[in-house]
Amino acid sequence: QVQLVESGGGLVQAGGSLRLSCAASGSTFSVNTMGWHRQAPGKERELVAAISSIGSINYADSVKGRFTISRDYNKNTVYLQMNSLKPEDTAVYYCHAVIAPWGLPGSYDYWGQGTQVTVSS
Repeated sequence: QVQLVESGGGLVQAGGSLRLSCAASGSTFSVNTMGWHRQAPGKERELVAAISSIGSINYADSVKGRFTISRDYNKNTVYLQMNSLKPEDTAVYYCHAVIAPWGLPGSYDYWGQGTQVTVSS
């Protein structure tokens, strides 16, 4: 059983900062790409940032220069440092990982339960 456990969401004023964390646990043989997606009310889920197993990073244009994704490979944990937050960053943020579990062929997509980020103006 593989789990992604998120923490760090909350309410912040515009211009403020938050840091999200997501730890993968359980029968993880190998953890490949880890990242964050978000979904605002009435909108589709979108990629925010992702980091591969070799450190390649991808950001959505809307967060470039404000958000920083990082990863602790030993702890199978991914972080999202969010600075200069804007009201339009308000959404539920979901951790995502591509993981090869022990005992199963191939890799699979796993999602966290989501954490609410609310930015007030």
